[in-house]
Amino acid sequence: MSTDRKALIRQYKETPRTMGVGAVRNTASGKALVLSSHDLPALLNRHQAQLRLNAHANRALQGDWNTLGAEAFEFVVLDTLAPKDDPAHDSTDDLRTLEELWLEKLDAYEPNGYHRPKA
Repeated sequence: MSTDRKALIRQYKETPRTMGVGAVRNTASGKALVLSSHDLPALLNRHQAQLRLNAHANRALQGDWNTLGAEAFEFVVLDTLAPKDDPAHDSTDDLRTLEELWLEKLDAYEPNGYHRPKA
């Protein structure tokens, strides 16, 4: 492996990931699947790949994707969290709270969204 390649890999691993909340949004109906992650760009890419491969776990979303096509969807970053100064800080609860706020704000529960209503 070349030194340049090793340096690029090291730089990638040391680069902080974008933490936050995003959505897969159906632009035709306004429905959304809200997602949160410590690495939001990777999560959005994974959902897009699953939809392209007809392998997404959310069958309603997959069905709309298959019917309407990729051009009817957008993958968006809704909100981000800045990393805390304390490297030991776990942002999981912060992400969960932010995700809940966006679920409510976008009314992302069935029938208006792709999430099942809370029991």
